[in-house]
Amino acid sequence: MLIVTGATGHLGSLIVNHLLERVPADRIGISVRDVGKAADLAEHGVRVRAGDFTEPGSLKHAFESAERVLVVSAAIRGGGALTANSAAIDAAREAGAQRIVYTSHQAASPASLFPPQKVHAATEEHLKQQGVPYTALRNGFYASTLGSYIGAALETGTLAVPQDGPVSWTAHEDLAQAAACALTEDGALEGITPPLTAPHTLDFADVADILSRITGRTITRVVMDDDEWTSTAVVGGMPRPAAEFTLTMFAASRNGEFDSTDPTLEATIGHPAKTVHEVLEAVVRSR
Repeated sequence: MLIVTGATGHLGSLIVNHLLERVPADRIGISVRDVGKAADLAEHGVRVRAGDFTEPGSLKHAFESAERVLVVSAAIRGGGALTANSAAIDAAREAGAQRIVYTSHQAASPASLFPPQKVHAATEEHLKQQGVPYTALRNGFYASTLGSYIGAALETGTLAVPQDGPVSWTAHEDLAQAAACALTEDGALEGITPPLTAPHTLDFADVADILSRITGRTITRVVMDDDEWTSTAVVGGMPRPAAEFTLTMFAASRNGEFDSTDPTLEATIGHPAKTVHEVLEAVVRSR
């Protein structure tokens, strides 16, 4: 059985959808904290069981009969994320999984300025030590993240964010398809993968230009001082810890951490990756 953790999150849901295109529903199992949120999948024949990374005891039943397990990285900030990811990996090994797949990140490194990359790097090290064939999917930076920054720009015509650097923004849909390949195809993606990215890098000036073309009005990119941006974000309602966390993403991007592309994603999924223009068009239409 192919087990997907975190299957009710956006990426996990997309992965399950792609698996359903590849294998019968009764070969798919999902591990979720709230089984009620996966009732539709259960109706289609997917095995749905409760499992929580932060409660390792719940994972034995959730991972029962696992052939391969995909661990979607825990959406937790701080050291708790490594503990949760490691618990899921350990449970997959103990369940007898013949391959463990983990959603890592293109910039995973213990020296990263963006804290999640340190967690991904440490999780990859833990994964290596299990003595089980594994795949660490080094996903490109999720393009959907841009949706968090463009709302004010669409209203005011100004995209005001801290100094940044080029990022290989990559669509969830393409990364989910690659993950499904890793779970179902022998030899498709093994070990620590190259960066799984769209073919181009863009900074926020490029994003402003794309928004201008989509909307037909001029969107101007304005560089804000780090402290000024943080203060403005907090005044706007963002908790200070969240604002300070977000600022580390900009620091990492201007340090060049996300300035890389690789053809592996497109070669794996067999078609061109979605462009930022396509992703932002969908975001604008939905507002």
